[in-house]
Amino acid sequence: MRLSRRRFLVGAVAAIPAGSIGRWPTHAQTETLSAISAVDVNAREIPFFDPRDATHVRYGSLEFRSGLVLTSSFKGFGGLSALHLDPKGELFISLSDKGYWFTGRIVYKGKNLSGLADVKSTHMLGPDGKTLASRGWFDTESLAFDGAYAYVGIERVNQIVRFDFSKGGIQSRGEPIAVPLAISKLPFNKGLESLVFVPKGQVLAGTLIAISERGLDASGNTLAFLLGGPTPGQFTVLRTNDYDISDALLLNGNLLILERKFSYSKGVGIRIRRMSLGAVKPDALIEGPTIFECDLGYEIDNMEGIDAHVTAEGETVLTLISDDNFSMIQRTLLLQFTLVDP
Repeated sequence: MRLSRRRFLVGAVAAIPAGSIGRWPTHAQTETLSAISAVDVNAREIPFFDPRDATHVRYGSLEFRSGLVLTSSFKGFGGLSALHLDPKGELFISLSDKGYWFTGRIVYKGKNLSGLADVKSTHMLGPDGKTLASRGWFDTESLAFDGAYAYVGIERVNQIVRFDFSKGGIQSRGEPIAVPLAISKLPFNKGLESLVFVPKGQVLAGTLIAISERGLDASGNTLAFLLGGPTPGQFTVLRTNDYDISDALLLNGNLLILERKFSYSKGVGIRIRRMSLGAVKPDALIEGPTIFECDLGYEIDNMEGIDAHVTAEGETVLTLISDDNFSMIQRTLLLQFTLVDP
C-alpha cells in the first residue's frame, strides 16, 4: 500500500485515528504498542541569524528567514537527529538518537516560524514489539521515506530498520533490512548518519542512499552506499576541512549534503554542499560546491537534520534542526532559510 507524502504525515501526527492511514490496531495488537505521549514544546524566537548584524541575512546561496530555540520538560525531548516535512512545511516527523519518534505541526506567523503544536512522542519499536533502545539500538540518526515506508539508520550498530506506516504509523514495528557487509564494518559512533530514498522518475529511482558520518576509505573520503535500485554498490564523498556528514536531502536533481565539524584547531562549523545525483554511481568519488557555511559566530548548533518544502509563493525553503546531545550547553534549534540560488 503506497500513500501520498502528506497523507501519511497527517496520519502519523494524528496518532493514527480510526479511518486514517491503514487499519486501527485490534485490542490484542495495542497491548504490544508503546504509549504515545503528548509533548509541550516551548519556542523562543531567534530574531537574527547574525547576532552582530541584524541586516545580514544572505549566506552563500541561502537567505535567513527565521529560527526558534526549542525546549521541553518532556524527559525524552532532545537529541533530534533527522527531520521530514510534508509538502507545505507544516507537519513533521523527527527522531531522536535515543530511539524516540516525534511528530507534530510547525506553526507560522506569516513567513516566520512561531512554534510547534500537537507534538507527540513514542518509542520506536522493533519486530518483537519491544523498543529499539531495549535492544541497544538507540543511536537512531537518519530517516528517509518511500511512500508509507520509513527507513531509519542506527549508527552504533550500523543497521537499517524499515517501518510500514500503513500498519500503525509511529506505533508500527520496524524490521531490519539486509545491508552490505561493508556497512557493518563502519567505525563505532561514526557509522550510518544519512539516508535518502530516490523516488520514481529520477536517476537511481528505487535506490536507498546511505552515507556514513566518518567511515573513510584509504584516501580519507567518506564511504556511502547504494542499496537496491538499478545499480547497487559503494561510492565515496570527497571529505574536506574536517567536515563530517550529518544528513542529506534530494532536491532538484541534486544531493544537498549537510555537514558539521568540531576541532580545536579549526573550530566549529556547519556547511551545505550541492552534488549532482547524476554523478552518484558505484565506485564514483563525488564532490560539489559549498552553498552555505557558518561558524559559531552565528546562531548554529550541532545541526543534524535537513528537509525542504516549496511555499505557495514558489520559494524553496530549507529547514534545519539540531541535536543538543541532551547537553546543558547545547540547544535544540529549528532554522529556516530560503534557497535563493538553486
